[in-house]
Amino acid sequence: MSESRRILVIHGPNLNLLGTREPEVYGTTTLEEIDAGLSKLAAERGVACETFQSNHEGVLIDRIQGSIGWADGILINPGGFTHTSVALRDALAAAALPVVEVHLSNVFAREAFRHHSYVSAVAVGVVSGFGPTSYRLGFEALLGCLSS
Repeated sequence: MSESRRILVIHGPNLNLLGTREPEVYGTTTLEEIDAGLSKLAAERGVACETFQSNHEGVLIDRIQGSIGWADGILINPGGFTHTSVALRDALAAAALPVVEVHLSNVFAREAFRHHSYVSAVAVGVVSGFGPTSYRLGFEALLGCLSS
């Protein structure tokens, strides 16, 4: 894979608390550890990777819009905005980039309100329920989409 490939990884609200927030649901791996693993994977695959986290919907939308012309694809864990944000979904659609949605927990084994995702409709795929490995699987899937 060419170094010219660029992946934007977006982490939504509360993911900055990984490692301490509800470890029985989200595990004990920190966001910094997830980002370090993705950076290592990107280096191994010869692609550029930028990670970004915010608890603010508008800031996430601004970053998605800012990826236009830079990124080749977006890996996103929208957190709670998965189930509530039409605006985030619309920003991803407007960016017109391949998107892979990831979740640490199996959202379908949780509360009913988590079973709907606005993001899924604009994503090429969803990886859910594998803890931090969801990010690696999603990253590999996104690279596969970019290669085909």
